[in-house]
Amino acid sequence: MTSRTAFRLLLLVLAIAAATGAAQDIQHETRTINIEVPVRVFKGDTFVDDLTIADFELLENGRPQELDAVYLVKKSIVERREDSRTFEPDTGRHFYIFFEMTEYDPKVRDALDHFVKRVLAPGDEFIVVTPLKTYRMKSDILKTETRDIVFEKIMGLLRRDILVGNAEYDDIIEEMQALASTMAASIVANSSGQEAGTPVNPFTAGDTIFDVRTSMEEQLQMYAACLSRLEHIRDLDQTKVLGLADHLRNQPGQKEVFLFYQREYIPKIDPTVLNTLMSVYNERPDITETVSSVFEFFRRETPLDVEPVKRSYSDSGATIHFLYLTRPAPKARGVVMEEQSEDIFSPFREMSVATGGFMASTANLDAAMRSAIAASENYYLLYYTPRDYKSDGTFRSLEVRVKGADYRTTHRQGYIAD
Repeated sequence: MTSRTAFRLLLLVLAIAAATGAAQDIQHETRTINIEVPVRVFKGDTFVDDLTIADFELLENGRPQELDAVYLVKKSIVERREDSRTFEPDTGRHFYIFFEMTEYDPKVRDALDHFVKRVLAPGDEFIVVTPLKTYRMKSDILKTETRDIVFEKIMGLLRRDILVGNAEYDDIIEEMQALASTMAASIVANSSGQEAGTPVNPFTAGDTIFDVRTSMEEQLQMYAACLSRLEHIRDLDQTKVLGLADHLRNQPGQKEVFLFYQREYIPKIDPTVLNTLMSVYNERPDITETVSSVFEFFRRETPLDVEPVKRSYSDSGATIHFLYLTRPAPKARGVVMEEQSEDIFSPFREMSVATGGFMASTANLDAAMRSAIAASENYYLLYYTPRDYKSDGTFRSLEVRVKGADYRTTHRQGYIAD
């Protein structure tokens, strides 16, 4: 397994239902005229749990709607009901945790310790997606195994899979770092008076794994080839991203997705080196074109069309909690370690916003995970019948307000009327 996106294991995730017998023929919730909207209401960071049906105002495409029911849910228990029509909410909990990490971080241990030992309950579905495999915890395992044993098994699998699953990615980064360091050292040596083309001593000029006889042109081409391989590994496939939303849509109950994404750094050739190469080889189109492609890689934009992704995840009924794990840039002699996360960070952030999920950019993963869990365990379920409903495949935007109060609300941004 070599892909470096959260969706590299999408096919495995989609196969979970078939492999475990979990798939069901479930009618899409928006094929009926009863729409369910999970809503979380906060005053500061505190969940507000004393609201009534009269406190809420819901708008679809800007038009006020009449609420049929409001239920207060804590964990999987409906604690309070107010309805003019009776609904039977499915509050069964389905947890998905995706680990997008190139290096194992011990902070994950504390975050998962709280989740496994304090949050998981018998009957919950728990799916873990690592850089190598997808694991589904049996719903009754907590009846036969202690939480300590379950936790240690999960941590062992995670540590192993991060190491093995990122082997190709780590090899490419290491090769790029060595190439960038070697080229930077060559430029420094030549600019200090050493004859052009004279090999650089790798034991004095920098850390390198390359034969000193390798030419600058060859090093540059090898670096560009590494970039191409890295881009393929990190590629976000639009079809697969949307496919995961389809999978989540067809699952029953409340679906909470925790996406751990670790800040990435790419060994970048020092701009001085690239500018020097452009000057020295200005009559070599092949070289200048390669240098230009290197520049372009670091300026690329988000590879996805974000709008359909936002609509699909909002319609899925899942809540995406995006936990972005920051870390300082690694230090490497003669190399600029530049952050390269925005092209993946941006779509994940938009998915979280579209579904009303919790989002944090932090080095304190334990605190962020606890906040995300608290958000997932406390919510209102609002039900209404849309006015002038038409099954026309259009996206209908939702807005939920609390009357007469300056509270913060989070909820999915809309649904597809299909």
